[in-house]
Amino acid sequence: MTNSFLNDKSGKNAQIKRDILRLCISHEESSISFFSKNLGISVPTITKLIGELIDEGFLLDEGKIGTSGGRRPSIFGLNPNAGFFVGIDIARHHFHIAITDFKGNLLHYIEDIEFVLESNGSSFREICRMIKDRVVAAGIPWIKVLSAGVSLYGRVNPEKGYSLSFFVSDDLPLKDLFQRELNVPVSIENDSRALTYGEYMNLDRGSVKDMIAINLSWGLGMGMILDGQLYYGKSGFSGEIGHFPLLDNDIMCRCGKVGCLETGASGSALQRMIIEKLKAGRRSSLSRSFKEHGELDLSEILKAVQDGDVLAIECIGQIGETLGRGISGIINIFNPGLVIIGGRLIVGKDYLILPIRTAVNRLSMERVTADTKIRLSTLGRKAIAIGDCFLSRKKLLGI
Repeated sequence: MTNSFLNDKSGKNAQIKRDILRLCISHEESSISFFSKNLGISVPTITKLIGELIDEGFLLDEGKIGTSGGRRPSIFGLNPNAGFFVGIDIARHHFHIAITDFKGNLLHYIEDIEFVLESNGSSFREICRMIKDRVVAAGIPWIKVLSAGVSLYGRVNPEKGYSLSFFVSDDLPLKDLFQRELNVPVSIENDSRALTYGEYMNLDRGSVKDMIAINLSWGLGMGMILDGQLYYGKSGFSGEIGHFPLLDNDIMCRCGKVGCLETGASGSALQRMIIEKLKAGRRSSLSRSFKEHGELDLSEILKAVQDGDVLAIECIGQIGETLGRGISGIINIFNPGLVIIGGRLIVGKDYLILPIRTAVNRLSMERVTADTKIRLSTLGRKAIAIGDCFLSRKKLLGI
């Protein structure tokens, strides 16, 4: 199999082939007449290019479909074994890897690989070596990887390939550094937008055109799908809901401002709330650990929530109420059909989502929110890395 047409960005036939694959992604299986009608290309040309795509291993002839009469047309679909996509979700102290086939089916998810990425070349070379080793260990030859998607927390400009959280060189964008080490085409993205795209691609096709996804983890981020497309803004830094100046709490945010929504609705805010209450004498299953170590890890707190600790539940409810205030404003502005809450804190389940919905119902305009559904992620922690896979395929095919 060759992927030469994927590297040809100017050839007319190469573009038509990518358009055929794009239609297969959005419609699963399609006929020659369907491709011809949607692309405005003659049937003989479509037939020829589909034959080439089959020979190159990208398409499969799925057989005949039934019709009300006449000759039954063949339908064509993506060959899942045409190649693989790797998504890498880089968090604060770990990274996670997802591997999908060409159709987008999740084959492997490898979570919690311990690593702290630092802003130097040796650290990036090391994480790339670990990525390749883990993928090969999962049974996927690296030579069969068509492209990789990398997501990072903080501000990322995917078009220029830079991250404001990780700086290595003025001359070499972060994307190019990954690309050089991994030796495949690489796209980079903000983790919240990757989460959003992963959730969007997991929906029923055509069911939602406008949606918002909230990434409620150590920090607070947001991604937006507007009219079926990820929205980036002028400089590629859209979605900074965490730094919306909503709160009058005089708490310094990591961005250097005060009153940011993230200071009241995030994993870091949850940690701060609980520590403050423990210092004030509140009792909790976390008391012993805090007394022994003088601090608490977010993982400990989230486990306490799951175990029914009263203080942890109370605090995550406060997080939900505060976040609901922010979401109500976003709904009033964008009127999305769906709001998905993802990220580490969704382990709080009803303790989190019910205060969010209550705040939205109280503060949003009823007519605006009437058609908006709010729910927790069904992909959970996998959403970001899966989104990275889909984004890398999207970039490779020029969709």
